Amino acid sequence: MGIITGIFEASYDLFRRMAPFLLFGYFFAGMLHVFLKKGAIFSHLGKNDLKSVIKASLFGVPLPLCSCAVIPAAMSLRKEGASKGAVLSFLISTPTTGVDSIFATYSLLGAFFAVYRVIASFITGIFSGTLANLFLKKDDGGQLSADVKCGACGSDIEKKTAKSVTGRIKEVFRYAYIDLLKDTGPSLLLGIFLGGAISFLMPKELVETHLGSGILPMAVMLAAGLPMYVCATASIPIAAALVAKGLAPGAAFVFLVAGPATNIVTMSVVAKSMGKKALAIYLVSIIFCAVSMGAGLDMFWEHSGLNEAFFLPHHEAGSSPGWTGSAAGLILFALIAKDLLNRLFSFLRAHIKTQE
Repeated sequence: MGIITGIFEASYDLFRRMAPFLLFGYFFAGMLHVFLKKGAIFSHLGKNDLKSVIKASLFGVPLPLCSCAVIPAAMSLRKEGASKGAVLSFLISTPTTGVDSIFATYSLLGAFFAVYRVIASFITGIFSGTLANLFLKKDDGGQLSADVKCGACGSDIEKKTAKSVTGRIKEVFRYAYIDLLKDTGPSLLLGIFLGGAISFLMPKELVETHLGSGILPMAVMLAAGLPMYVCATASIPIAAALVAKGLAPGAAFVFLVAGPATNIVTMSVVAKSMGKKALAIYLVSIIFCAVSMGAGLDMFWEHSGLNEAFFLPHHEAGSSPGWTGSAAGLILFALIAKDLLNRLFSFLRAHIKTQE
């Protein structure tokens, strides 16, 4: 019982640190969903040039879509005539950040990490899109399949919102705290639980000795992150727990990029819908940018002369979020629990019908 209690206490500490920032981030994501006109975005991405790639990466950074839910959104881009470079740029920059994960990154890893993650996502998207424009032809692979479906985020990408002010406000809250939580809530809880388990169970000496710094821990984080399904927000408590145990920030950063950007499902869809050459560009871009920018982060960390608190001001356990974190955590957990209970009841009703 002591181990279980310890893991849950560590998980609860992570959860209440993230909760206030997540609630605000989800609300901001709802605002983007309702008031950002998707058609206006799509009209900027049709040309096979650098400008379209930059715009695709720029538009993708704040959108709260995971590596699976981004596929229907990318499908919409292709239907609107976006270039393959723009689509690939969007496919990478979108799931690696998101306005909710930006706030969540700040909550556990600080402002420097949050800003660095956004910049890296933007650069990686541009890098991949530029390679796609250079090496992909129009007949290299098909268009994105129309039958790809995943999560509330992606399925609502073209949804028309109510015209009245009251209707739009309701839509903001509905999308933020129902649709978006439906897509990210379970993986967020899993990520926080894993982060709590790492914090409580993993000896600091083990990480410092075998996975402290260098190319080895980056390779390990790549191997773990590339096939794994973990959203941008859920990856944060895992990375934060590993950094607290002595993992180099650059290696943690590699996981923050590679984990959300890819998973087995997304890679198979990219290969089938855009071709194997597109998949190669997709993976090479993620690996090269994640490792090179992770190494750059470690170099800056070592030689900047700045205090560790500059990079990780919320890293130490002593910086308690107080009652605001506890209250926000209670609200956020209640919202996620409500969704999980609704899913359970729906499953049970469907199971009972099949037995009748």
